[in-house]
Order: sequence, then C-alpha cells, then structure tokens
Amino acid sequence: MALRFDLVHCCGAARAAYLATPHGVVATPAFMPVGTYGAVKGMPPCLLEQTGTQIVLANTFHLALRPGAALIARLGGLHRFMAWPGPILTDSGGYQVFSLASLRQVSDHGVSFRSPVDGALLELTPEAAIAIQEQLGADLIMCLDECPAYGVPAHAIEQAVARTIQWARRSLASHTRADQALFGIVQGGLDRVLRRQCVTELVALGFPGYALGGFSVGEPLDQAWPLIEEVCRLLPPDRPRYLMGMGRPEDVLEAIHRGVDLFDCVLPTRNGRNAQAFTEAGVLRLRNACHKEDPRPLDDACSCYTCRHFSRAYVHHLFLTREMLGPILVSLHNIAFYQRLLAQARQAILADTWDAYRAVHLARFRSHT
Repeated sequence: MALRFDLVHCCGAARAAYLATPHGVVATPAFMPVGTYGAVKGMPPCLLEQTGTQIVLANTFHLALRPGAALIARLGGLHRFMAWPGPILTDSGGYQVFSLASLRQVSDHGVSFRSPVDGALLELTPEAAIAIQEQLGADLIMCLDECPAYGVPAHAIEQAVARTIQWARRSLASHTRADQALFGIVQGGLDRVLRRQCVTELVALGFPGYALGGFSVGEPLDQAWPLIEEVCRLLPPDRPRYLMGMGRPEDVLEAIHRGVDLFDCVLPTRNGRNAQAFTEAGVLRLRNACHKEDPRPLDDACSCYTCRHFSRAYVHHLFLTREMLGPILVSLHNIAFYQRLLAQARQAILADTWDAYRAVHLARFRSHT
C-alpha cells in the first residue's frame, strides 16, 4: 500500500493522525523541510533526523534539470541518492509555472520551459511530471497543476482551474507505481466558486491525498483563511491535506486550526542563511551587535545541537567572519524550532488543549512582529 492515513483524534477541526508510507510513518501535523535539489541546504541527513524531521520535500522540476531523473533512478532512486531513509514528497513542477513565468509558455497540453541553467527547452506535461516522479521514487507525488498569481484576471483563474482538473485526470491515468501516493492539487485563487468546483472534481477522482495550492502567492491572508477552512471542510476527512508553501509559525498554527495536516516552507533554512533564528521570544537577528558578548543559547527552550553547544556570541562571530558554519547552525536550530512547534501542537490536539495552545503561541508570535 502506498499510503495509509489513520486519523487518531480531532480537537475542533485540528487533527492528529498517522501517515504511513513505504519509507516510514509520519505523525501529523508535520512540517517538511525543503530540499529542492535533493538536499535541505546545509543539513546532512543525520543532523536533520536529530531535529525531529520525519519527511522532506524535493523539487521535480529542478531535479529533472540537474542531475536528471534517469540518472537518479540508475543510482537507486532519490532516497538512496540523497541518503535520506524516511519519506519524501516531490512536487510536480507546478509551482515553477508560477515562479518562472518569464521562462515558460502554458497550453492545455502542458508547459514549455527555457531552462534557467542553460536555456535548453524542457517540456513538462502531466504525463512527463508523473514519469519523472516515478523515476525519482518519492513516497508522495503531486499532479501537475497551474498556479495562478494573485491579482490575475478572473478568466485566467478559471482557465487555470480547468487545466488543473484536466491535468489531474491525465496524471491519474498515467500513474503506474503502486508504491507511490498521488495527490490532487486544489487551485482557484480567492474565488470561492472555483475552489469548490476544483474540490468537487478532484474528490470525484478519488485521490489518496489532497494539496491546497495557490495560498502563498501574495494573497491577503484575511481572505485566504476562510477559503482554506472551507476547502478543508469539503475534502474527505479520511485523506491527508497538505498546504503548499505557507510556513510562518503563526500561519502553520492557523492552518492546523482549520484542518491541515502537512506543511512545507523554505523559511527555516532561508532565514538561517540570513542570520535569523526563530525562538519562543521572537526572531533573533544574529548579526546585530547586541549579541557580540551574549553567552546564552539561541533559545533557552530549545535542546537542539546548536542550542546545547553554542552561544549567541559565537554564532554572531561566525556570521561576521562569514564562516559557513553559521548558516548551518542557525538553519539546524530553525528546523528544530518548527519540529518542536508541530510536535507540541499534536500533543495539544491529543490532550484537547489545542485552543489554549494556539492562543498562547499566536499571541507570543504576534507580539514580536
């Protein structure tokens, strides 16, 4: 079986579950660090495991460009290639339809890209996206979708939804590996009618899991949250729900509150490379002179490798001297921060104390923004 989803307990709409894959079981809600090129930036898998990370994400489009899915398959698949023993999720390349708009042309057939590496033409169809992901061998794979940018005309969103549904059917028809679970992706921008239409069509196809796309492309969050809540209510309760790309700590808590199970975001490592550490007391900017002689760990509440061994003064020194260890240590800490946040959220759901946990942490995060 490619995937089994066992819902353990709900506290309101917030859910605690187990997601069983061929490479291990994930306790949800869960956060996936992003390993675009088959590596979470600066993180050897042994350190990543120590943070409590259960599952990672890799990028179909970029791995297809370098080093190529066929090469990875010949070398034993993505798990062996990147030496990650746990579950892996690969996206389909659909986000690059949005992010690389200047390098691509979209039609009902698929997407033609000019490679950002060497300018070569890459044609990504629903069938090709599935074939690449089957070569990579990830546990959870995604249908190719079209993610419209925030603010595009209504007809463009309608066209994107129609293509997303059509491409989902083609993805499902071309999927052959029984050990991979294929997720459908709900699109529709901030249009309630189109979101409902997309959910209805995808649920009828019977995917083992569903992703919510297009909610981290610049839209106002006060308009996004009601739609995320409605989409979660419309999706089957016995299937996992994955919110793509949205990852500020407060946003993760808000999404859990509305019924989301899986998350990914580049923030922990991107901020880590920029000397910004997530803590219970807010974000530390470690290049600031106030940390020059500070003997404290990054976060007194954290037991990660960084916080057990190094002071703020030392990490400050690493960034000022441009030592590569600085970004590694802060990225490691940031991923551990997210994993602790999600583990505590799960325990609060199981203990029926979710509302209090959410309120305390949201107040704390918002007081420092």
